[in-house]
Amino acid sequence: MRSSHEQLRLTWLGHSTVVIDLAGTRLLTDPLLRTHNNLLRRRGPRPSREQWADPDAVLLSHLHLDHAELRSLRMVAGVPVLTGSRNAAWVRRQGLLGRGAEEWTDVGAVQVRLVPAVHHGRPLPHRPNEAHGHLVRSDGTTLWVAGDTAWYDRMADLPALAGTERLDVAIVPIGGWGPRLSAHHMGPAQAAQACAVTGACYALPVHWGTLHPPLMTTFGDWFERPLAAFEAEVSAVAPDCQVIRLGHGETWSCEGGRDI
Repeated sequence: MRSSHEQLRLTWLGHSTVVIDLAGTRLLTDPLLRTHNNLLRRRGPRPSREQWADPDAVLLSHLHLDHAELRSLRMVAGVPVLTGSRNAAWVRRQGLLGRGAEEWTDVGAVQVRLVPAVHHGRPLPHRPNEAHGHLVRSDGTTLWVAGDTAWYDRMADLPALAGTERLDVAIVPIGGWGPRLSAHHMGPAQAAQACAVTGACYALPVHWGTLHPPLMTTFGDWFERPLAAFEAEVSAVAPDCQVIRLGHGETWSCEGGRDI
């Protein structure tokens, strides 16, 4: 369902893939739309086309294989892919519509721009190593899609960059796809602190509970642990922030605006 007014709908499709419906505009983040991702296995259903169809733009944080999955990107061919300029050039070489978004960029009734992310480990051959998050704003609603990132002090500047005192929604990563979280990722504690310094009213945790190496979910409780840990950390350091608890394919919605 789309709405022409300020209603906000978020649908989590697993890992870092979120459908953002805001003010009649649909954005799709880091699309992972197939059953698996290279050697990694997906737990949960493959997203249905009805859940993500017809986006107005794709927000691409970086070019690691679990975020820039080419066969998924080609499923939305013809849609602008907003990312860093060097990443956008690579996207264009794949026959897709890569566009830099270092400044505010109009997409329907909303605006999008890149913001920093600290995620420069594990460079891939023949792919640029830029990493970014995205800010999204409409007339009355602001969202931060953090992408993969470590903590950095300038997160506190994001509300001012979006033109508000506090963000309405932060979409933040809280885990990974293995028992140990690799460098340049936020875990539950850092993600909660990011919500605190941005004043986020709501937080949607992503990048957990989806991808795993073969058979690895049979060892320990690492796959499910991040969500409860994140909720506890948010309660402690950002008590005014409400965690949006979604399963794969589930949707949360509210009326947008400054009283969100």
